[in-house]
Amino acid sequence: MPAAAHHRLAPADRWRLLLGRQRDRLPADARRYARALDELYGAGRGEGAADIGGTGTGGGQDPSFPTAREWSSELESLFGADVREEVLADAAEAGRTDVLAQLDPEAVRPSVELLTSVLSLAGGMPEVQLARLRPLVKRLVDELTRELATRLRPALSGLATPRPTRRPGGRLDLARTLRANLAHTRRLDDGRVVVVPERPVFSTRVSRAADWRLILVVDVSGSMEASVIWSALTAAVLGGVPTLSTHFLAFSTQVVDLTDRVEDPLSLLLEVRVGGGTHIAAGLAHARSLITVPSRTLVVVVSDFEEGAPVGGLLGEVRALAASGAHLLGCAALDDAGTPRYSVPVARQLVAAGMPVAALSPLALARWVGDRLRGDIS
Repeated sequence: MPAAAHHRLAPADRWRLLLGRQRDRLPADARRYARALDELYGAGRGEGAADIGGTGTGGGQDPSFPTAREWSSELESLFGADVREEVLADAAEAGRTDVLAQLDPEAVRPSVELLTSVLSLAGGMPEVQLARLRPLVKRLVDELTRELATRLRPALSGLATPRPTRRPGGRLDLARTLRANLAHTRRLDDGRVVVVPERPVFSTRVSRAADWRLILVVDVSGSMEASVIWSALTAAVLGGVPTLSTHFLAFSTQVVDLTDRVEDPLSLLLEVRVGGGTHIAAGLAHARSLITVPSRTLVVVVSDFEEGAPVGGLLGEVRALAASGAHLLGCAALDDAGTPRYSVPVARQLVAAGMPVAALSPLALARWVGDRLRGDIS
């Protein structure tokens, strides 16, 4: 609350604003604050609006805010631009679609929770409204991807390092050249020691034939929003690893290959529609059809493992993939608070069939991927 209002309001009045009670006893200029707060916490029918006399019945006498634009302006006037963005973001998370257009993409604080809410609300919007929303979604996705990349980079360090070779053609690897030629030194007349590079070492890009393939098989059935967002952002980061080809398969009761959108998580997230049933076996069958070199393929399933089809089909797909030599991992779905949420009985059967299952953060998943790739290129 602005400093002027802080000095103007008595402690009892601040409590009335906080609790939404006895608004008729507030000073006239403080009722603007009550109305603004009611619009968020009661959508115009909040505790303060409905309890002027403290009886819990009746309605407020002040005019309601007819548009989100006017409410937005009032919030900024009363509380300042920073608080305005926080309040509007809270309103969006609470399901207020009318405030989305009022959020400032450059001022809002990015979070997975806000992105989840915005994407959920945007699902049923016409393209005209969605076009106005894209700058906000883009800012949230870009910032969250950048933050995630910063955290994942140490786990992926070294994976893009070119392999050394003595065949000319790449850039000279000075450090390796010096180490390889320490025995070939001579002292100059002025006392300086120089290394004679009789065996220069060059850097060369690992051939595409030696690359690994990561296939993310992501459950987009109901209640998977947070995990889908993390999966898309993680895929975008892992897709930047030169020695890794990243695929993204989204499944509910059908499978959609969104690999061509991995480098654009905004496009990927706007394309995904969360909801429907769960058919993990179908997702794994599609993944198996993409494998050419099983020993260099990582198949990661992100799901709550609440299989809607007979579990026998799912276990059969897992056994086939494990027998082929592919590297398997099941990632349990995480809710907004990061708490694992999955079917423990099905997970136990998957482990027995050859797919380890764990509740992993994006960082832990990147470490798992990095460990396997480093084991090959070290």
